Amino acid sequence: MARLVLKFGGTSVRDIERIKSVALRVKREVDAGHEIAVVVSAMAGVTNQLVDWVGQISRLHDAREYDAVVASGEQVTAGLVALALQDLGVNARSWLGWQIPLETDGVHGKARIGEITTAEIERRFGEGQVAVVAGFQGIGPDQRITTLGRGGSDTSAVALAAALRADRCDIFTDVDGVYTTDPRIVTKARKLDRITYEEMLEMASQGAKVLQTRSVEMAMNHSVRVQVLSSFVDAPGTLVVDEDEIVEQQVVSGIAYSRDEAKVTLLRVADRPGVAASIFGPLADHAINVDMIVQNVSEDGRATDLTFTVAKADLERALAVLEQSREQLGFHSLKPDSNVVKISVIGVGMRSHAGVAKQMFQTLADKGINIQVISTSEIKVSVLIAEEYTELALRALHTAYGLDAA
Repeated sequence: MARLVLKFGGTSVRDIERIKSVALRVKREVDAGHEIAVVVSAMAGVTNQLVDWVGQISRLHDAREYDAVVASGEQVTAGLVALALQDLGVNARSWLGWQIPLETDGVHGKARIGEITTAEIERRFGEGQVAVVAGFQGIGPDQRITTLGRGGSDTSAVALAAALRADRCDIFTDVDGVYTTDPRIVTKARKLDRITYEEMLEMASQGAKVLQTRSVEMAMNHSVRVQVLSSFVDAPGTLVVDEDEIVEQQVVSGIAYSRDEAKVTLLRVADRPGVAASIFGPLADHAINVDMIVQNVSEDGRATDLTFTVAKADLERALAVLEQSREQLGFHSLKPDSNVVKISVIGVGMRSHAGVAKQMFQTLADKGINIQVISTSEIKVSVLIAEEYTELALRALHTAYGLDAA
């Protein structure tokens, strides 16, 4: 007997037929003797509709009422899944965030989880009851409903698994696991049997959409074994585990990409101490995240060029902030470019193997692809290239690192 948390995303519960299928899958685990908690998202498209309605009512809305509205999607799904299970003869009840309670801070719209009290759910496990929990939501210090931000149901599920000391947290989605790269672009991409927390965290943060970054971070911090698998195909998925569980580690496990990047170049910036702080300080004050940074060497010691990337959605705001500070910063001109993509090669094996970056640069050069910006970490090498080379770069790198399926 195992204690499992099963999380079903929006596409898995998109309509009544899918909800009935979810109930059958849960019943199978119950019949196998397992203790089960189910975490559900809103039905596909529902949260977007709720957010749109809030926007139509009030552009400058009360964040507390926003949470009250958008959290209702998960409430509906939890009730329907509990009803579907009861209809199959399974003892089940729905739980909202405040009923558990799942306590959060008071930052409405993107709350962070504090404490989860699971005593009552665990007592009911002893009675054979399935807990169907509304994901994405909790209760703040002011006793108001809070939400965890988009994709927060994954975080709810991992946090609940940690609190329940579950044997595993299964994330059911519309893909059947984690692939070496996007199989829609690289047909030879392989599904990984296992991937480390660190690699999955890098994959998620560098553009892979399989798992939400916060959920992976929480799984790593609490050593929660996570499995990513499809609710549409009855097959094993990919286990996200500690590095110690993987016997033979590949040098490179996967290649991620992100089209959500824009490049900004400041031409002829004064080359003096403190200039970087004076550029990036105002951007931070406006909650604009800067990712990759490169500064050219100044020949005359007076002026240099500085290039960095921001999220594409933040480009216009970033340009406005910099233009406002032009006189203070003393740069000659601004050169934005949104026609870029970030490609990242990821693998914990990089720690003990040299030459990964060299192979990446040589492979791209052989294909005539110019590298604009480079950044590295212990288990990742990222480059910025022109967006039109995305598919060519992914396929070439996938082959170069021996990741192609046989």
